[in-house]
Amino acid sequence: MSTGGKVRVKSVPDVKFCLVFQCETLSVPVMRRVLGDTLRGVGVDEESVYDILLAATEACTNVLTHGGQQVSGYEVVTSLDPVGCQIEVADEGIGMPPRKSRWVPWAGRRAFSARHEQETPIAQLPESGRGLAVMRACVDQVTLDSQPGRGTVVTMHKHISWSQDAPLRQLQHVS
Repeated sequence: MSTGGKVRVKSVPDVKFCLVFQCETLSVPVMRRVLGDTLRGVGVDEESVYDILLAATEACTNVLTHGGQQVSGYEVVTSLDPVGCQIEVADEGIGMPPRKSRWVPWAGRRAFSARHEQETPIAQLPESGRGLAVMRACVDQVTLDSQPGRGTVVTMHKHISWSQDAPLRQLQHVS
């Protein structure tokens, strides 16, 4: 079927799953195990899995560290399509009020200080500012949506590679 020269993009991902956790320390290694095993099971290559797990671990750890007493649980929603993976880590905590951003993470493994207009290596960032910088170093895009009284959602996108025998890759060739 011709699309008039336009590329059709599927509105539904090939795979989507959600993990729901209570806010307890054990949830992070469980998330890593289930998410990692699932990504490997559908054929995502090991380097992509490693980066996704590191970024997701940072996001989940931030929920446990900064979510507050009001957060009883959080969700990790993962969507995969032939070229990428999206991970959303969402809580229903108190959220964060808008504030002047002291550190604006740079695209690579460094962060940019808007106030001093200089690059600062991640190792020199204050402890509480490293998680977002680590996430941005592991994935292609990170967005943070946090509003007082409405919780926080961290959305991460990563272009992924597939193993040669990936079940989703084989499904794409059949359809």
